Order: sequence, then C-alpha cells, then structure tokens
Amino acid sequence: MEVKIRNRSALMRVLALGMFLTLVWAYAQLEWGVPQTVRSSVVQARGPIVASDGKVLATSVNGKRVYPQGSIAGQLVGMMGTTDGLEGLEAAYNGPLSAGQPLKLTLDTQVQASAEAALAKAVPEHQGQYGTVVVLETRTGRVLAAATYPPFDPNVWRRYNQETRRNRAFVDNFEPGSTVKALVVAAAMNEGLTTPETVYDTPMRRFVGGRWGSTIGDAVDHPGALSTQGILRYSSNVGMSHIVEHFPMESMRGYLQQYGFGRDVSMPAIPTASGQLQPLPRWNELVRATNAFGQGMSSTTLQLAAAFNTLANDGQYISPRLVEGAGGVERREVVQPEVARTTRRLLQTVITEGIFSQAGIKGYNLAGKTGTAQTVDARGRYSATVFDSVFAGFFPAESPRVTIAVMVHAAKFKYHGSQLAAPIFKEISADVLSGWAAAPGRAQTEGE
Repeated sequence: MEVKIRNRSALMRVLALGMFLTLVWAYAQLEWGVPQTVRSSVVQARGPIVASDGKVLATSVNGKRVYPQGSIAGQLVGMMGTTDGLEGLEAAYNGPLSAGQPLKLTLDTQVQASAEAALAKAVPEHQGQYGTVVVLETRTGRVLAAATYPPFDPNVWRRYNQETRRNRAFVDNFEPGSTVKALVVAAAMNEGLTTPETVYDTPMRRFVGGRWGSTIGDAVDHPGALSTQGILRYSSNVGMSHIVEHFPMESMRGYLQQYGFGRDVSMPAIPTASGQLQPLPRWNELVRATNAFGQGMSSTTLQLAAAFNTLANDGQYISPRLVEGAGGVERREVVQPEVARTTRRLLQTVITEGIFSQAGIKGYNLAGKTGTAQTVDARGRYSATVFDSVFAGFFPAESPRVTIAVMVHAAKFKYHGSQLAAPIFKEISADVLSGWAAAPGRAQTEGE
C-alpha cells in the first residue's frame, strides 16, 4: 500500500510540475509574445520603402514584410523582425515606417543594380573578400547607389551572417591611399603652394622626417623630375612629399577635415562611420607626408565619394543624402571653383595618359585617381600581402554629373587600383552613360 501511495505521490508531483511549466509558458506568451493577428496588423500597416525611380524596395503583403527587388540595396534596406526593424533603414526609420509613413530614397535602382553587378563580377574574379561602391549625383549629393558585395537578400535574412548584412559602404573604414593625392594637390594649389607646371626632384626613394623620419618610396617607374601633373599621373609619393613640404600642418589637416575626413557624415538617423585623422599634436613631417598620399588616415567609401564630389562640384562640399526630405544637408566651400576645375583637368589626364584602357571610355571625358592602400594586420603593422584597391572619379570631366568611389578589400591577385577598382568604375560609368543615351564627343585614345 505504501508503495502505491509513494508512486501516486510522485505522479502527482510530475503532473503538477507539468501544469506549472505550461502556465509559465502561457504567461510568457501573453507577456512577451505578440498574437498573430496583432503581428499581421502591425506589418500590414508599415510604410513602404521606395526608390527614386518608383521601384518598391520594401512593402507589406498579407501580414508579411517582403522585399520585391531581392538583394538590390539589401544592406541599405535591412530587415525587420516580428514587429520592428532590426537593421538598415528598417531600423533607422522604424518610427515613421511603423506609423505607416512611406520612405522615399534617392537611390536609382538601375545605377544600384549596375554597381552591384560590377562588384559581383570583379570581386570574385580577383578573389577579393568584399567590395563597396558609392555613386553620388554631383550637384545635389543624392546617393544614387550604395552597393556592397557579397550581396544580401532581406527576404531570407536568417541565411546570412552579420558580416554579410553589414552596410560596408557607409560603416567600414579603410586607408584611401593615393586617391587622396588629388585632394591634397587641390588644397596646395588653393594655398598657392604649387601649380600644375611646378617641377620637383623625384627620385624613387626619399627620406622624410629628420631624426624620427622614414624612407618613402614610389611603386611606378618615372622620370627623375616631375611636374605636379606628372606626380598625379605617376602617383608619386616622393613628389607629394615635396608638394606638402611647406604646407602648414594645421592647415593641411584642416583641408582634409573640410573634405569630410575624420568627421561625422550629416546623414540623419542612418549609421555611418567618421573615419579618422590623427590628432594635430601627433603630426610631424612624416605624418604630413604620409597623409598626403592617404596613409595613416581612414575613410569610408561614402566619405571618399563625398570628398571627390567636392572637386566635381566646383570646390563645394555637399553632404550626401539618401532619404528625400530628411534634411541635414551641409554645404561649404573647400577650394576655389577654378582650382577644382584645374584639378579635374589633371585627373582627366591621369586617365587619358596613364590608365585609359582600365578606366577610360572612348569618346567620353572621365577623370579620377587610383589608390592601392596597405592594410593593418592583427599586430598593428602594415601587411605585405593584403591591400585595398581604390578608385574615385567623376564624369563628364568638364562638368560632372556623377561621382563614383570604389573599394575592394583583400584581392588575391591584380589588386592594384588600376587593375581592379578602376575597371569597376569604368563599367559603372559606361552603364550610366548608356542610361543617359549620351552621345560620345571627340574620340579619345590612350596617350592623347
């Protein structure tokens, strides 16, 4: 009898525990869960995200959030969870979207698709880790494309890791390398420190910085004397060290800040990185020289595009914008209009006389500058094997309408800016010009 009582008692305890856990689960559902009908109504009422050309990037259908363009602008758009945005614009503008307000973007889906396609072709071919592109409308700063590779489809976002979902074009910092030479040359000309015709002694190696200095060198063979135009043409680090030799450090750093480096991008609600400039007390002759060719500083692809857009926009910086009517647009004159126009002519020569086959399009005037930047390894030292391939430019060179910045990280072969980033620029430019139905002007060939 006692055994039966003990067994029955144990059974009752198990049943009681089961009932208790069931009650706890039910309470949790009431306390933290959202009934399906409520979830459906929340999603259904959520505002759409729409590109400037009318293409719907995010909308609600039958109580479910869907992304009709698939991976187009996936990292920008982001995704939502049960009731709220988790990443991207879905999170940044969760409030207005939840209230049923539509979000109108500046994106042009054709340009966005072109940028993504160019990355999807080139990055795997060169065995790169990832790549980014930003395309700006010159006069307005409107972001026409912000592409990241590998692609991300928010319709099936759980299949992707956080790194792939990352909007690298806006938040990943890298050293912009020799692209910065064009910006520094413009600043030096603006200060009256150089002219396009000024000639400098340019051996392949030069020691800079006195007692605490170091030897800087050039990668491309060139004549022993180069003009400022030639320094950009051959991308001479030694030449840049001469150009900035008498550039007051505070003034030069100030120009880099005016171009947008080391400061926040005025883009309300949207996460962006600010890049980095070394504090002025740390500047010395060597830091000044290395910053003149984009080493020891960092930028995002968005910042680099905005900086080059300053040259395209007759010397006036205009902050990029992605959401129509979001406000917060900044404008400031960085260099005089004529200086910007002169720099554009120099950058057109960089393509026509140097890398036309990689970056030029016959019959059209394109301008830009390559960069091949060293990356910092886990020990805090510059890697001898991992590089960022960079290019920034605009077109038409004489009166730009579009500015493009490209970055590809850690390509295994043919990683130089002229070999990888420049052809991506060329491919996107060709697509945009085709979309404009722009007739070619005087035919251009390499060396003209």
